[in-house]
Amino acid sequence: MESMLNKLKSTVTKVTADVTSAVMGNPVTREFDVGRHIASGGNGLAWKIFNGTKKSTKQEVAVFVFDKKLIDKYQKFEKDQIIDSLKRGVQQLTRLRHPRLLTVQHPLEESRDCLAFCTEPVFASLANVLGNWENLPSPVSPDIKDYKLYDVETKYGLLQVSEGLSFLHSSVKMVHGNITPENIILNKSGAWKIMGFDFCVSSTNPSEQEPKFPCKEWDPNLPSLCLPNPEYLAPEYILSVTCETASDMYSLGTVMYAVFNKGKPVFEVNKQDIYKSFSRQLDQLSRLGSSSLTNIPEEVREHVKLLLNVTPTVRPDADQMTKIPFFDDVGAVTLQYFDTLFQRDNLQKSQFFKGLPKVLPKLPKRVIVQRILPCLTSEFVNPDMVPFVLPNVLLIAEECTKEEYVKLILPELGPVFKQQEPIQILLIFLQKMDLLLTKTPPDEIKNSVLPMVYRALEAPSIQIQELCLNIIPTFANLIDYPSMKNALIPRIKNACLQTSSLAVRVNSLVCLGKILEYLDKWFVLDDILPFLQQIPSKEPAVLMGILGIYKCTFTHKKLGITKEQLAGKVLPHLIPLSIENNLNLNQFNSFISVIKEMLNRLESEHKTKLEQLHIMQEQQKSLDIGNQMNASEETKVTNVGSQQIDKVFNNIGADLLTGGESENKEDGLQNKQKRASLTLEEKQKLAKEQEQAQKLKSQQPLKPQVHTPIAPVKQTKDLTDTLMDNMSSLTSLAVSTPKISASSSFTSVPSTGLGMMFSTPIDNTKRNLTNGLNANMGFQTSGFNMPVNTNQNFFSSPSTPGVTKMALGTPSTLPNFSAVSVPPAGGKQTQQRPTDMSALNNLFGPQKPKVSMNQLSQQKPNQWLNQFVPPQGSPGMGSSVMGTQVNVMGQSAFGMQANPFFNPQNFAQPPTTMTSSSSASNDLKDLFG
Repeated sequence: MESMLNKLKSTVTKVTADVTSAVMGNPVTREFDVGRHIASGGNGLAWKIFNGTKKSTKQEVAVFVFDKKLIDKYQKFEKDQIIDSLKRGVQQLTRLRHPRLLTVQHPLEESRDCLAFCTEPVFASLANVLGNWENLPSPVSPDIKDYKLYDVETKYGLLQVSEGLSFLHSSVKMVHGNITPENIILNKSGAWKIMGFDFCVSSTNPSEQEPKFPCKEWDPNLPSLCLPNPEYLAPEYILSVTCETASDMYSLGTVMYAVFNKGKPVFEVNKQDIYKSFSRQLDQLSRLGSSSLTNIPEEVREHVKLLLNVTPTVRPDADQMTKIPFFDDVGAVTLQYFDTLFQRDNLQKSQFFKGLPKVLPKLPKRVIVQRILPCLTSEFVNPDMVPFVLPNVLLIAEECTKEEYVKLILPELGPVFKQQEPIQILLIFLQKMDLLLTKTPPDEIKNSVLPMVYRALEAPSIQIQELCLNIIPTFANLIDYPSMKNALIPRIKNACLQTSSLAVRVNSLVCLGKILEYLDKWFVLDDILPFLQQIPSKEPAVLMGILGIYKCTFTHKKLGITKEQLAGKVLPHLIPLSIENNLNLNQFNSFISVIKEMLNRLESEHKTKLEQLHIMQEQQKSLDIGNQMNASEETKVTNVGSQQIDKVFNNIGADLLTGGESENKEDGLQNKQKRASLTLEEKQKLAKEQEQAQKLKSQQPLKPQVHTPIAPVKQTKDLTDTLMDNMSSLTSLAVSTPKISASSSFTSVPSTGLGMMFSTPIDNTKRNLTNGLNANMGFQTSGFNMPVNTNQNFFSSPSTPGVTKMALGTPSTLPNFSAVSVPPAGGKQTQQRPTDMSALNNLFGPQKPKVSMNQLSQQKPNQWLNQFVPPQGSPGMGSSVMGTQVNVMGQSAFGMQANPFFNPQNFAQPPTTMTSSSSASNDLKDLFG
């Protein structure tokens, strides 16, 4: 890769150096910028040809440069002869003006290092094209190396040379004297031009009918640049030292032979022995047969043989050659007509341009682009010819690549896009709009092409509007969405609303219907459909156009109409239109069919929606019912518990003694609730309890034991504290006290295995029981020692026959009750601020007087306890509070609601009860002395 870059760099450097050294100091460089070396031409290909531009006008030119270094090997007088010969040829060419001669833009300029002049833009010489690359830059440009002549180019090129010779022979009375491939130049358009008048001979008697041309004898001692090319020279030049116009025709014959034989001349000439070579050539020419001309087309083979005839008078002249059938080719004639186009009037031009589309497909693309297209675009300056020229230009554009179109055609079309007259220009562009939108860059489409379409929609001509509306759908997919939405659609709507022509209105609706697929759904719903209601016309064609747009929108997969639009806007518009009197039966059926389809879809969509809503509502209702049932069950359980608590407080004494039938009913209800809400763990626990109950049946009934007041061996639980705790729990249930944190429970002594009598773990899913008292209040006492048989089961099944009996030991002293924890027995009690005990006011009804904590603390222990114990003989509490024996009944308030498995019916009546309250009173007396 690096070697290639170095090679390229050296080549560029060499070319730049060649240009600089060749042209530096030449006056031509004052007015022209010299470009790269592209070709070579002239006698011996001595002239280097460069690209160039004129500084003032930026006009493209070709700069011919002769570097004097090429003749450094010659003597001074030989150099002067060569320079003089070159100057003479250029000066003669500068004086002559003809389409078949190379046009000189700037005359010859000489400097110390070179000769230079400027001409029209040039591609190469015919010798370069035929494979002679002498004096060309290395490597040879692919444009020249790969260049192949088409038949039409060859035919028309030879015709052009013949026409040029005809001009020289007939008009100028001049013999060129050196017609060779080196002196035939192909310009930028591919036209063949004659140059190299170094050895031209003018007539000595131009006014006479028979011109005479003097001829110089061949001097082999002269430099080669001072002599014509002998391979293309007529024999009479050498053998008889004469020349005439026929001598140029011989040269033309040799050129024709070389063109069809890849640049090879008829004969090879030994320049050292020129006379002997030409003598041998003369014999060969006299015996020249068709076998030697096999590569020449048959229709011109005989003419070439005549041109190569030894006798000059037999050779056809230039005028005769221009009229041979070989040059009557359609392509050659077409190219010839273009070259003479400036001589024709508008009528002749229009007839020619009308027939040109039939000829263009037969011509090579290079010929069309190089030769025909420039001639066509040059006619755009004539507005009357534009409608005839434009179809051919667009036809050529179809065959061009996008790059060629942008480079060669689009710049010429720019001014034509803006022409509004004649109106046919707009029609032609509209018919080829797909081509323009395909190959034109987006910026040019927005700036040049679409404005022309907008002008067509706003044109006063109804025919233009109709054509534009018919053509727009064919290229709608090539228009960018913003332009269509903001510029094209509004103009179509205006054309529909403002026109007085029914055809334009109908075509507008048809156009909208065809381009709906390229629009956005919401743009159609918000802009197109409301526009249909603004159309005032009620003709059947217009109504069917409106129906068509509705149907296209309704049935299109991408678009569609919402059911809200159908119900609110579309159907209210279509139904009145369907009963217009102008509609026939088929049109009415079309309306009704579309309306029914819309109604069916509206029904199905809305019905589906309602069914889904109904299902959701049913699901929500079922969820609500489930929640209500759960809530009602909880409420029911709570209400039942509240009723039971009320009964406990109202009939606590009687229930303890009698155990009425209400217990059985409530017990049955609780059993139902228990069965309905038992979990697997609860069932396992219940089974264990039943097993324990069976064991209890086999045990002997418990007998009361009397204990002397001695220091307890085991840690016991204060009865007063237990009484207060359970009573406060019952109160909190009765008054529906809000949930309070567990820290508000009464403080008690450590558990002895029994817990708090009948309190059990609380079911947190149902409720959270609290004591209902002040959270800061604690009742901690000492002295009530309750030795308890911890093996006794307090939670038994209904089959448990016995009851639990406990003996209370009489404490020696009853310490003062305070709001804070007291130290153990024997410790020093700290005086604390008494706590408000108003929370206990509601425990035992209104008949009890309110006692403050200060009063309680000042009372004696017996007085304080009497506030909670009924008098003797009272049926309320009886002996259930304290005594020698305490019967724990099923209906007891202690822990009844805290444990759902505790049921008053689970405990049968004790076999022995207290018959009178006197025993309880005696026990109290014994207890407190």
